[in-house]
Amino acid sequence: MTQSHPRISKAVIPAAGLGTRFLPATKATPKEMLPVVDKPAIQYVVEEAVSAGLDDVLMVTGRNKRPLEDHFDRNYELESALQKKGDAARLAKVQQSSDLATMHYVRQGDPRGLGHAVLCAAPHVGQEPFAVLLGDDLIDPRDPLLQRMIEVQEQHGGSVVALMEVAPEQIHLYGCAAVDSTVDSDVVKVTGLVEKPDPADAPSNYAIIGRYVLDPSVFGVLRETEPGRGGEIQLTDALQQLAQDEKLGGPVHGVVFKGRRYDTGDRGDYLRAIVRLACEREDLGPDFRSWLRSYVTEEM
Repeated sequence: MTQSHPRISKAVIPAAGLGTRFLPATKATPKEMLPVVDKPAIQYVVEEAVSAGLDDVLMVTGRNKRPLEDHFDRNYELESALQKKGDAARLAKVQQSSDLATMHYVRQGDPRGLGHAVLCAAPHVGQEPFAVLLGDDLIDPRDPLLQRMIEVQEQHGGSVVALMEVAPEQIHLYGCAAVDSTVDSDVVKVTGLVEKPDPADAPSNYAIIGRYVLDPSVFGVLRETEPGRGGEIQLTDALQQLAQDEKLGGPVHGVVFKGRRYDTGDRGDYLRAIVRLACEREDLGPDFRSWLRSYVTEEM
């Protein structure tokens, strides 16, 4: 008989990073506000949470992140100007971000890693399971990864991580999971986790990507977790404890994702993400693809 677990309604988006890989662009502009075609990356992430039924969103921010709050707030002067011009299309785009979700904000005063950022959400989340979405990973809305993760959590309880198979030589860039198979082809039981292992020591080529559905017991574990790799409190280390001792907060499962993912945390992948998304846009795609073919042909 399927167990009943509390319905997930809250999403947490850590957004306190400095964005050093994108300097000097991120000297005064949060990396989450860098545009992917014509929307900031962070808006794609909030839209994904809302599409999965999570319209209560807590953003964990830091210094110089005020533009994030401004983007999801009303801009009455701009709205009034567009309304007077009769520009209904652009007015709708401006209002969309402020109407997406109920937004909350908390500052991570001391940047001590992803685990610490998640811990900052404890007072808001309380004793409910919740989702964590990292802004560097954009998931195509045609591939509802988060919805599937919520289904798995509601079925099994505990926590769920998103996994993706990567080349062995790339596993050192990710958290890595040791897994056992289950009756569902896209779901595995996580038996262990390690943060950015040497390829020779990696238990698998299943990499953790930036989506989590977490049991609130993770907060208690994070409070006791010592700084790990890089001197930071690693969420992976806390999940490793949960995977090894289910009495702490239930099992840890993984959903193996094989869909479309756009990595905006690396400059090269960021550019590739923009090109792919622009090519698929109905309003931009036809002309842009034609230009791109001509450009590649000329350059080759």
